[in-house]
Amino acid sequence: MCLSYNCYNITQSFVKAGWLNVLTTLWLYCENEYTSSWPVLNVYCYQLTSIVKEIAIMSGQQDKDSEFDEQLLLPFTYVYQMPGKAMRKRIGESFNHWLHVPQDKLEEVIEIVGMYHHCTLIADDVQDNTKHRRGIPAAHTVYGMPITVNAANHVMMLVLEKCMQLHEKGALIFREQTIQMLRGQGKEIYWRDNFICPTEDQYMTHLTQKTGDMFLFCFRLLQLFSDSTIDYSGFVRKLGMYFQLRDDYCNICQPKALEECSPVTNENAGEFYDDLTEGNFTLPIIHAANTAGGKIVLNILRQKTHDISLKKYCKCLLEQGGSLQYTRDVMNNLDSSLRDEIARFGGNPPLVAVLDEMLSWRDA
Repeated sequence: MCLSYNCYNITQSFVKAGWLNVLTTLWLYCENEYTSSWPVLNVYCYQLTSIVKEIAIMSGQQDKDSEFDEQLLLPFTYVYQMPGKAMRKRIGESFNHWLHVPQDKLEEVIEIVGMYHHCTLIADDVQDNTKHRRGIPAAHTVYGMPITVNAANHVMMLVLEKCMQLHEKGALIFREQTIQMLRGQGKEIYWRDNFICPTEDQYMTHLTQKTGDMFLFCFRLLQLFSDSTIDYSGFVRKLGMYFQLRDDYCNICQPKALEECSPVTNENAGEFYDDLTEGNFTLPIIHAANTAGGKIVLNILRQKTHDISLKKYCKCLLEQGGSLQYTRDVMNNLDSSLRDEIARFGGNPPLVAVLDEMLSWRDA
């Protein structure tokens, strides 16, 4: 078993180095030497021959498959090339102010997380039946549901492969953070489809999992190459909570401040207050459920309406009932708390700059 495992590792190293021709020669040599009178060498030659044949076949198949990848991944590249505000990317890059990761590793991690994030965007659009993303038709409306879902799954496996190549702990981090993100997304879908209004604490935990753990995915991959051992995880998850809460608020009051608002078309992902159309429970709705106008707000949410006048009426109810102001107060507190923590960590000008830009929600 040990000999076979070592042979396999050695052979894979040759393939990764691009020495397939050398392996082919070695394969022929091993077949000729298979009749050696040395039993150990016989076993080695037999195992190496089998492994080289297997990897050579796999490599040839991969070359053939790669010819089709461009077509298979069209839905993903369609979304990946859409212009956005790139706040998530700049947040990831700002972490390096603390971690001092080599530039090549920083770029590699940012690419991995970017691919991952765009897979989640495709999944979100499918799960929410969203018709537009960043001002243009969503991928599944252009390419169809089956190939779009397949492309997202395909790229997710490429992300896992990149994580494994990045570091020996990369796959573990991928698994741990993915499970948390799926839990967060799953809760949103469960509450929506069963029309169950979560508590505020449940909702904030969901935000932390859905977006905070996406940020933590980036941070943990970067920290693999850092000498820093400081635990930033609580801060990073709180940052993600604030980021998503702001996004939910802007969906109602300031759509042009959304991260998904295209800097080219100056349009957001879809129509006005599309969270209401999708039937999503957000903090203003959860707060409103316990106010005098709560029953009316919940009945409007249940309709999943496209009616603009009804949406505007719902927004008025949220404002009159103090739910939007409550949400603004929560965001202000989170912003202040995050800035205090940044100061305690010794400062981070690039991240503070992103926080300053995120305050555009106040312009509503």
